[in-house]
Amino acid sequence: MRLRCAVLDDYQGAATEVADWSPVADEVEIVGFARHFADEDALAAALTDFDIVVTLRERVPFPASLLARLPRLKLLVASGMRNTVIDYAAAEAHGVTVCGTPSSSTPPVELTWALLLGLARGLVTENEALRTGGPWQSTVGADLHGRRLGLLGLGKIGGRVAQVGLAFGMQVSAWSQNLTKERADEVGVEQAASKEELLASSDFVSVHLALGDRTRGLIGAAELALLKPTAFLVNTSRAAIVDQDALLAALHEGRIAGAGVDVFDVEPLPADHPMRSAPRLLATPHLGYVSRANYEAYYSGAVEDIQAFLAGTPVRLLG
Repeated sequence: MRLRCAVLDDYQGAATEVADWSPVADEVEIVGFARHFADEDALAAALTDFDIVVTLRERVPFPASLLARLPRLKLLVASGMRNTVIDYAAAEAHGVTVCGTPSSSTPPVELTWALLLGLARGLVTENEALRTGGPWQSTVGADLHGRRLGLLGLGKIGGRVAQVGLAFGMQVSAWSQNLTKERADEVGVEQAASKEELLASSDFVSVHLALGDRTRGLIGAAELALLKPTAFLVNTSRAAIVDQDALLAALHEGRIAGAGVDVFDVEPLPADHPMRSAPRLLATPHLGYVSRANYEAYYSGAVEDIQAFLAGTPVRLLG
């Protein structure tokens, strides 16, 4: 009897299309799930008969309580090499091997600029007007050249976002709790004196921080109040870094020019979630890592992980 492998959150049915699963086809049955399981009970019921699970990024938590309800589970493959929603100690206690896959930082860099440019030039408003017989030109675009881009975080993704900003002729500054002058000089940007100084002086602010105790709620009502009324905020990192209620209030009250958001406190967004109807908001359904090349890396890596596990020599171990 073949082992059973569940591929979670395969919304586009892409997992078996972008990668060659034939190396494991004789030993493993692949079952894709195109819908998200909203709670642990539904997820446990769906996965009870599976030996292997492939999970996409950090969409699905695997706490001890869930792992205890999956007695057949022996291999958990998480796309990428960093996952904060898996209880690794519990996985080990239940005999579950956890592996990662290759991934690329390029897709979130590109989506950051898609959101920023879309906001700056009013692309959604103007496209909708053109398609529906609306007014010919109703917005006045914001310039990038000569304006200040403030980056919260200057790691792998933030550094590449900075390089694009410099190519546009922007003044680029950065701040994080760990940022050094050496790193800022390496990228060729200014090191802001403080978070508050960066927010108050920037025309565009983009978030590129990992979520943790020090960054959760880092941008709240007080921080948003520091932004210029003409400023734009972009968040393609983690929703909890920016206080969602405070951001919604700033958008509804017109205290900032707009926001571009790819991450949310609940995903997928419920139909009645206020983010779906907020003004001055350009939002995408967590597309930061969703590109063909990245999916090829994820799912080809998953096949490699399964092959290695079956051979008794697991690779890319996490935990």
